[in-house]
Amino acid sequence: MHIKEEAAERHTLSIVVDNEAGILARIAGMFTARGYNIASLTVADITEDHKVSRITIVTYGPPEVIDQIMAQLDRLVPVHRVTDLTDLGPHVERELALVKVAGTGDHRIEALRLAEVYRARVVDSTISSFVFEVTGNPDKIDKFCELMREVGLVEVARTGVAAIARGREAA
Repeated sequence: MHIKEEAAERHTLSIVVDNEAGILARIAGMFTARGYNIASLTVADITEDHKVSRITIVTYGPPEVIDQIMAQLDRLVPVHRVTDLTDLGPHVERELALVKVAGTGDHRIEALRLAEVYRARVVDSTISSFVFEVTGNPDKIDKFCELMREVGLVEVARTGVAAIARGREAA
């Protein structure tokens, strides 16, 4: 028996839900139960009265799997809306990372030079290390971290992707 494998595509999903206890666990459990992976997950309330939240999930899969994920999410009771921002078209994605780099001499100078190129801010500094704050799309964060490995990367903390559709309409 030969199983046809399709290329996994990256998709950013925006899920608007009631802000109630257990909804994140139910959504994460749905992914786990079906063997889907979550590459990035962020949650924040989005209304003044704190009753509605937006969950942003980045996942990978062939189109059929993404369609299945969206249909299953849409069936959960406290879910108001599920939008595949990737399929919707132009959207804005941003992530924040704190990047700790240790080094002295030329490595320290190179870390500062790279930070300037990537518009990273120094948010902590010691004699032998820096913590940089860098924001941008996930590819920019990945590249910044990759370059910092060469000059003394110690650790990275990332927020996960926050995303929103472009244009006047809510997604």
